Amino acid sequence: MKKTKQLFSIFMLSIVLFMAGCSNNAESSTSGEKQEGPTTVTFWHSMGGAAQEALNSIVEEYNSSQDKVKINAEYQGTYDEALTKFHTVAGTESAPTMMQVFEIGTKSMINSGFVEPIQTLIDEDGYDMSGLEENITNYYKIDDTFYSMPFNSSTPVMYYNKDAFKAAGLDPEKAPATFEEVEEAGKAITKANPEMKGFALQAYGWLYEQLLANQGALLMNNDNGRTETPTEIGFTDEQGKSIFQWVKRMIDAKTFANYGTNGDNMVAGFLAGDVAMFMQSSASARDVIDNAPFDVGVAFIPHPEAVERQGVVIGGASLWMMKDKSDEEKKAAWEFMKYLQTKEVQAKWHVGTGYFAINPDAYSEQVVTEAYEKMPQLKVTVEQLQSTKSSYATQGALMDMIPEGRRISETALETVYNGGDVEETYSNMVKQFNEAIEKANRARK
Repeated sequence: MKKTKQLFSIFMLSIVLFMAGCSNNAESSTSGEKQEGPTTVTFWHSMGGAAQEALNSIVEEYNSSQDKVKINAEYQGTYDEALTKFHTVAGTESAPTMMQVFEIGTKSMINSGFVEPIQTLIDEDGYDMSGLEENITNYYKIDDTFYSMPFNSSTPVMYYNKDAFKAAGLDPEKAPATFEEVEEAGKAITKANPEMKGFALQAYGWLYEQLLANQGALLMNNDNGRTETPTEIGFTDEQGKSIFQWVKRMIDAKTFANYGTNGDNMVAGFLAGDVAMFMQSSASARDVIDNAPFDVGVAFIPHPEAVERQGVVIGGASLWMMKDKSDEEKKAAWEFMKYLQTKEVQAKWHVGTGYFAINPDAYSEQVVTEAYEKMPQLKVTVEQLQSTKSSYATQGALMDMIPEGRRISETALETVYNGGDVEETYSNMVKQFNEAIEKANRARK
């Protein structure tokens, strides 16, 4: 009886081992086979409103145009919210294949260690980046390496009410080019219409940086962090104070409209006729022009008359690839990135959103030329970008603490708007900015 039980146990064990072997062989067989159906690419983005509609349309067209890749575009909230979420899931299966990140998140993404520089794909594919807009690619090229693909790019422009200019006896076709000309125009406008202010500047760090760059000023030393990690601010006292002093003169002249940090209220004030001029992203051009009950002018951003105009720094976002995904998934994402840069897609994106075309050939597409005939102001935004002088100042700064730096400059601007002393406010801003740089450098050691 005991021998029978032993034989039965051996027989059952043999069956178990045989089944396990079959299972392993089956797994080995299927894992070596290519999965059927398209490769899925998870794409995180932060586009809302009209830009999200335009992006979804492009994604749908791409998915319908072929059957090898399927792009799943997923909205992740604001740029800040999306970047925070990425750092929470980076390196896990929950991370996306590719992701849209704002320009000042560049260093944060590189330092994360979880990204695949697109230079890898560029080199493997022999892709020519020189065909893209140079003043855009200049920002994203770091030490001769492209870490991400430019996508939605914009710069600030100055919007102005042409009807208000006419009423004040000003030439509506000649926008103020300097700080001083903006001041004089503001006085004439307020004199003609006491209910209207001359100029508004949102307390927004990005706009402060742009007004510095237009003077040829660096935000941070070491060539804006492009040759070495910054250790302190890069602008002089004269450059940094000039913006605060400009605003203070308009406040004293009672021609400045204070909307604080609220850009939406500023645009609403412009559309309501409460202020005649303001600075904002070129990506807002279509919405502003379409909704204004008056003729809107679009012009280059101003600069102090004592210095020559240098141009603007590219803003917006780029597309990043995650390194821990399969080669198949990364190549699929790369194909979509290249598709987005085609002149046809970029023409549609430019006209549908107001963002620049990364591929300058898009500007000769019929959909763009027709849009320019109806809305010539859109062309001004492109002209300002293309006339920008390439330098470390207009390339923009690179460092992981720039979001904090912007909050510091925004607080300083608001302080001046509300009556704070320029000298004291500027001094405090510089001290806090340098401390933030020092703190960020200590954290990385």
